[in-house]
Amino acid sequence: MFAPSQADVRRFFCAVYDKAQHAAPMEAIEVLAHEWIQRHPEYHAELADVDAALRRMHEAAEARDNPFLHLSMHLSISEQCSIDQPLGIRQAVELLAARLDSVHDAHHQVMDCLGRMLWESQRSGRPPDGQAYIDAVRARATRD
Repeated sequence: MFAPSQADVRRFFCAVYDKAQHAAPMEAIEVLAHEWIQRHPEYHAELADVDAALRRMHEAAEARDNPFLHLSMHLSISEQCSIDQPLGIRQAVELLAARLDSVHDAHHQVMDCLGRMLWESQRSGRPPDGQAYIDAVRARATRD
């Protein structure tokens, strides 16, 4: 199983950003990452400097989003949907995207559900509850 370090994740997204700036060829996962990077221009300056991104890794948490975590979550949700794992996540995300008329906005709401599932798993010491995750996404998709 591939388990990148925090530094690996930062290097990956910075490298994708650099490849895009130079029209360099990309692997399929890099193309997908670039699509999410394009939707977040507020992160471009941070992605442009890998050395600074690596230095900031050890700084205290800032009052803003972590662009590397945010982009990683977009990639995770995209991958979950592509293989429908956990089973039913693709349909739940599609329903939410249809309700919001935006895949991007749906991803942001799914991130809340994913983060909560992971937090609950860590807090309880149990494996992540994929069904609770899907149920949370479906609940957002069917809200009035």
